[in-house]
Amino acid sequence: MMKFILGGLGNWYNDFAFIEEAVIAADKSGGFDGAILPDHYMWGKLPWHDRPDSNRTLDTWITITHLLAKTEKIKIGTLVTPIPFRPPGMLAKMISTADVLSGGRTLFGAGAGWSQIEFEGYSEWNSPKVRVDKVYEGLDLMTQLWTKDKVDFEGKYYQAKGAVLDPKPLQKPYPKIIFGSQGTRMLKLAGQYGNICFLPPWPGKKPEDMKQIVIESAKLHDRTDKVTFMGGEMGPTELGEYKTKVEKAADSGAGYFLASFQRTTKLTDTIKKFAEEIIPSFK
Repeated sequence: MMKFILGGLGNWYNDFAFIEEAVIAADKSGGFDGAILPDHYMWGKLPWHDRPDSNRTLDTWITITHLLAKTEKIKIGTLVTPIPFRPPGMLAKMISTADVLSGGRTLFGAGAGWSQIEFEGYSEWNSPKVRVDKVYEGLDLMTQLWTKDKVDFEGKYYQAKGAVLDPKPLQKPYPKIIFGSQGTRMLKLAGQYGNICFLPPWPGKKPEDMKQIVIESAKLHDRTDKVTFMGGEMGPTELGEYKTKVEKAADSGAGYFLASFQRTTKLTDTIKKFAEEIIPSFK
């Protein structure tokens, strides 16, 4: 059985009405299991888009709490949140609060961050190695806060003394963690902590090789049954063509599909048709 997550939404203020309508449509469709948003304060200019409003963004986790209040069934989260961007203890509290207030409907995408301009503007920019080190350490702290009554933590980058995170997330042991990275260390971390692993067609990377790294790490941490993969890409305009992409993902063993649609004025209709005509074949 395949689960479907709506993506391709962005977190730009100028698109807020579009984002809200799309997520509500996915929730009402009865077919989608979740929706995800990117988590960036500043995007800058990128090869795949050069929006004049690229830095006019909404805080994603505050936006998610709004969308959770507007919906009833689907889970909503990020793909992905750069863990080194915020203090991980505070991030753990934010996610736990959203999970409690929504009745257990959050997803958490974990990443190391890539947007140098937003780190320099709001946080601290480090080398790729240090950022990944911070993800390892940050996830360790976050999962302890979500599962232990009191936490004392002494790391190289993060510390906590007598930290109590209460209430805990409603989802046990904590919300599903999504990874969407390409580096070897992050892929290993996906096997150690992840529940859903998205392997997009990164340039110069073979999905089969990346998948194997995740699988071997999951075996090492006795988590083979806890990790699944997510297929998906920006969809064509014809739903029939999209069905072929879902079939390909299903044949590869993916348990999730990330459905991202072309931005048109009829997007909500497309979401509804996708839920009615495509999703039932894979449930």
